[in-house]
Amino acid sequence: MQPVPPGQLSDWIGRETGISGWIEIDQARIDAFASCTEDFQFIHVDAQRAREQGGFAGTIAHGFLSLSLLSRFAIDAALPVKGANTSINYGFEKLRFLSPVSSGASIRGRFVLHDALERNTSQWLLSYDVTVEVKDQTKPAIVGRWLTLQVTN
Repeated sequence: MQPVPPGQLSDWIGRETGISGWIEIDQARIDAFASCTEDFQFIHVDAQRAREQGGFAGTIAHGFLSLSLLSRFAIDAALPVKGANTSINYGFEKLRFLSPVSSGASIRGRFVLHDALERNTSQWLLSYDVTVEVKDQTKPAIVGRWLTLQVTN
């Protein structure tokens, strides 16, 4: 997609800006995330216990692992702002983890521009309604409203 001039961002409000490619969440990625965050809860790293005690078919990804991939999904699906040289994660207004992501599943991000506010002549605060979808599953893993600050030249 071609970068959108800041003055035309309002034309995109309420419209889907893109859908990312799929990313597989395999056990190696889950284990690496567990090591980085020191979150070794058995539902993430022990398939047998996840089945026996967690009620899952096997291990599941950390919710924050799936959430952290929004930055990668944004490369494919967020609206590029013409002249923006920096994009800063500004936080979330709403966020819900709706369903687990099983080890071996693939996820992707769907982005809809909710709002675009000019903070000053070189900063735009964009808010996206984001959905993290799980391949072959109707219920999404995550829904939320994500804020990004776009800094232009």
